[in-house]
Amino acid sequence: MGRIKSKLVKRTAKALLNQENKFSSNFEENKKRLADTMPSKKIKNKIAGYLVRLKKDKN
Repeated sequence: MGRIKSKLVKRTAKALLNQENKFSSNFEENKKRLADTMPSKKIKNKIAGYLVRLKKDKN
């Protein structure tokens, strides 16, 4: 049950992935790319982690 994400995280991550395909399957790189745009550290980390999961599922 640790993989449950809020709608905010899922919606934002999918929108970012569709707009800019510059994200990779590496959490640290995604976190650095989101550093300028996300106001909250906690939300930034959740979105970066979810982006990693989406990228791995696509491949």
